[in-house]
Amino acid sequence: MSVRVAGPPSGRPGDRLDRVLLADRARRVLRALDHGRSELSVALVGDAEIAGLNEQYRGKPEPTDVLSFSLVEGDHSDYRGQLLGDVVISVDTAASQARKRHRSLDEEVARLLIHGVLHLLGHDHAEAEERRRMWAEQRRVWKALAR
Repeated sequence: MSVRVAGPPSGRPGDRLDRVLLADRARRVLRALDHGRSELSVALVGDAEIAGLNEQYRGKPEPTDVLSFSLVEGDHSDYRGQLLGDVVISVDTAASQARKRHRSLDEEVARLLIHGVLHLLGHDHAEAEERRRMWAEQRRVWKALAR
């Protein structure tokens, strides 16, 4: 199992982020989802970078907290090897959400990581039933991290 964490941009709230803890949590998330042999890329970026990606890939010209780029399905899935895809997290948005939710930045980023990995694996929350299943799976994986 391989987890690669890139970023965060210097001078951002992500400077306070424990990247070693994040990589460990990412490996534990993969194991909890029965993907212990899979590979994962995590990019920690600022709001400007994620806003550009959000506009390019989703047509929404604003920052968001997390984006997922899955290699599990789609044009290049035959060539992915063990790589599930990329999870991109805005440390700026995560820091803002952490303050509002009275959480540490490390906790907020871990929760966004879980959300992003579930998207890589095909979960969605556009419809009520999908949302219910995805939120339940997020809670289950978060509890697995707490052990």
